[in-house]
Amino acid sequence: MLKILFRKQQQVYSLVEKYLEALQKTQEYFSLAMEVCLSDDKARSDFGFLTDQTHRFESQADDVREEIKTLMYSKVLLPESREDIMNLLDGMDKIPRDMEIILNMIKTQKLSIPDFLAQEIRDLIKASLEAVDLMRVQVQDLFRRKGRIKELVAVIDRKESQCDRIERGLVNAIFDSGLDGFLKLQLKELVIFLGDISDHVDVMSKQINIINLKRHV
Repeated sequence: MLKILFRKQQQVYSLVEKYLEALQKTQEYFSLAMEVCLSDDKARSDFGFLTDQTHRFESQADDVREEIKTLMYSKVLLPESREDIMNLLDGMDKIPRDMEIILNMIKTQKLSIPDFLAQEIRDLIKASLEAVDLMRVQVQDLFRRKGRIKELVAVIDRKESQCDRIERGLVNAIFDSGLDGFLKLQLKELVIFLGDISDHVDVMSKQINIINLKRHV
């Protein structure tokens, strides 16, 4: 019996790793797609392909999440509660979903990002994805029982604060500009969704830390 339970636990851990790999691929294609939007129009032909790839890996992550749920509800016992792990997976899933929403927003609205915003948006994306990378390390450490989770909470919190500052600066720059009013609203919405990535990561980072702390209570 114990051997069967251990095998099922290992299956869950393997699937979590698979989920994190799909998340990483999602953010890689998201980053490439956003760079196309911020660079020369000659590369615009690549945007559709990169958006499709982002969607492909976002869907893959979603499928793996459902596979983990199915396995966990088939009487798999874990040191952590099922509810904690399920809430963790559901919360993390908001991150690739935001990336897909952002690219679809640009695609459907045929949104063109003005040059004067490009560098700050690059900075926002870079800081946001660095936070995602750190969160992935936290999740791995949670399952591998390594001790870096707490220290990474503070690093991610600083990243989230950096993203907030960039987001506020971008919104101010948008409304201080002479752009068309409707375009201002479109760009503001885009920036807010970009900022949501680090917000979600910060929430998940603290949740991972709580799950880890509960082990020692």
